[in-house]
Amino acid sequence: MQFVIITGMSGAGKSTLLHIFEDLGYYCVDNLPPQLIKNFADFCLEGNAGIERVVLGIDIRGGKRFSDLSLGLEALSSLKLPYKILFLDATDETLQNRYKESRRSHPLKKNGSILDGIMEERQILAPIKEQATYIIDTSLMLTRQLRQEIHEIFVENKEFGGLMVHIQSFGFKYGVPTMADLVFDVRFMVNPFYIDELKTKTGLDEDVRAYVMNNDVSQRFVKDLFSMMDFLIPHYHTEGKNQLIIAIGCTGGKHRSVTISRELEMALKKSGHSVVLNHRDVGKS
Repeated sequence: MQFVIITGMSGAGKSTLLHIFEDLGYYCVDNLPPQLIKNFADFCLEGNAGIERVVLGIDIRGGKRFSDLSLGLEALSSLKLPYKILFLDATDETLQNRYKESRRSHPLKKNGSILDGIMEERQILAPIKEQATYIIDTSLMLTRQLRQEIHEIFVENKEFGGLMVHIQSFGFKYGVPTMADLVFDVRFMVNPFYIDELKTKTGLDEDVRAYVMNNDVSQRFVKDLFSMMDFLIPHYHTEGKNQLIIAIGCTGGKHRSVTISRELEMALKKSGHSVVLNHRDVGKS
């Protein structure tokens, strides 16, 4: 039996994740009181229950009952029922923006500061985060990207490296991404903007990619960049980091940065890293 417990920060996307698991055929239960985990597990283990894949959504909406989660996990262990914990996270800034957009209050601070609620929740969830099998930061993820990551882990059984690499192309004219851990400037490369037949296209088009990459400078840069990232990523993971944001910028964020971001994504994926790619400014005029 596959037994997955989903928890994490409020606003990080747990409801969306439950829908993704439902689409994959999992029996999903949201906001189950931790005290009932053993009873539910006993039910699932009954021969006539017909339940093979289970997802439980548990979070701080349960109030004081959430503190009993450790007892629920001990009960699963006593039943010799293997389980995995998937912890969803996001940056404080991202969570605040999501609460403001939805006009909802934080469950711990109904009438107070959203940030205070987020900080208090982080403290409460710290112990369970340390036990998590998977930690996924959704700050820069689209729903389809989250769906793909879950499919790779739970359907294709691909190994999860423990650190999610987010690559984001951008244009310096629109500002440097504030959440970036590493920023690379590729404005030294040949610029398709000055080629009439390429000017209105982007790095998503093959002829633009070919133009940018058809020289020793670009090829050497991509090779060295991949080598550096392949070296750094395991060390970031060892130090406890679960998300690395790499921002690659050119002038407008349409041609060179998009091309190099795609090249790095392909190289890192071939090396077995978990990668999410976004192009922040590719659609801007």
